[in-house]
Amino acid sequence: MTGLEIWMLAIGLAMDCFAVSIASGIILKRIQWRPMLIMAFFFGLFQAFMPLLGWAGASTFSHLIESVDHWIAFGILAFLGGRMIKESFKDEECRQEFNPASLKVVLTMSIATSIDALAVGVSFAFLGVQDFSAILSPICIIGFVSFVLSITGLLFGIKCGCGIARKLRAELWGGIILVIIGIKILIEHLFFS
Repeated sequence: MTGLEIWMLAIGLAMDCFAVSIASGIILKRIQWRPMLIMAFFFGLFQAFMPLLGWAGASTFSHLIESVDHWIAFGILAFLGGRMIKESFKDEECRQEFNPASLKVVLTMSIATSIDALAVGVSFAFLGVQDFSAILSPICIIGFVSFVLSITGLLFGIKCGCGIARKLRAELWGGIILVIIGIKILIEHLFFS
């Protein structure tokens, strides 16, 4: 792969992180650097780690991973999004706010948005990437781009979403976005792979 192809791949993989970060920024409503950096760090880490894991396990597990990765990502995102949508319809005193700063939620979203990266790692093995030094540069670029786009998405959601969040239910729209991302992943894998 050329350098440009790696950067384009990284941007493509990070778009799910970007969209989830926008939804999370709308819910956060104000800049909170610690949870924002934690979220961006884990998104970048998982986006970088999953291709490495996919590449390492490609010889043994590739046929199993490729056939279900899209269903796993869809299931996780649909569950999280559905939960957010359900919570948005509860009365204020009964509501349990979806907390995008919660480590459990961040880890779940990190896994869900990086399932595609696992399949990319498998494809690296199929492209003939033989040793760790050859995959090191692409995974570092993927992790860096995911981190930057996650911070950008969070800031965009906070800055542009606060006015909207007062009028609309941010949790409802965040849940809808997560479900749409899950459906997008499913459709891409079922019809366009």
